[in-house]
Amino acid sequence: MSSSLSIRTARKEDIAALSDILIATFEQVWHPRLTGPGIEKGKDFPTRVLDYLEQYVADIYVATLDDKPLGMIHWIGDFVAALHVSPAAQGKGVGSSLLAFAEQEIVKSHGQVRLETDSFNVQSRAFYQKHGFEEIKQYPDEEWDSGFTTILLQKPLK
Repeated sequence: MSSSLSIRTARKEDIAALSDILIATFEQVWHPRLTGPGIEKGKDFPTRVLDYLEQYVADIYVATLDDKPLGMIHWIGDFVAALHVSPAAQGKGVGSSLLAFAEQEIVKSHGQVRLETDSFNVQSRAFYQKHGFEEIKQYPDEEWDSGFTTILLQKPLK
């Protein structure tokens, strides 16, 4: 019997695994590019991650295989606040499954889905373009004071 990916609401006992995923994706994507004030803000990233997960755990959905978290998605209204997949599980459909799940829920009350990525993140930009998202706005990254450009993407839902 083979296991299959499932998506469920996050539980408090998932927080450690989700924290590991968020920190791993931060280390893989963001950390190598941070300079100046961004480096200072990055130092407290593990604490920020735990605070975020503890606050929103009931609103986060987790992709699991054999009940082991491989990725997570969190949205508020029509805005996807976070989509992260463990580096070891990337390229295996986990992110696509999480995004499709979120879109099925968001379309019940909204005609679009929006999210942000950064100009340097070529991998995420290609992923979202493949899934039908279009750039609608660019602005400076203020959350991290990184000097990067944040890109707002949108996709109409039917």
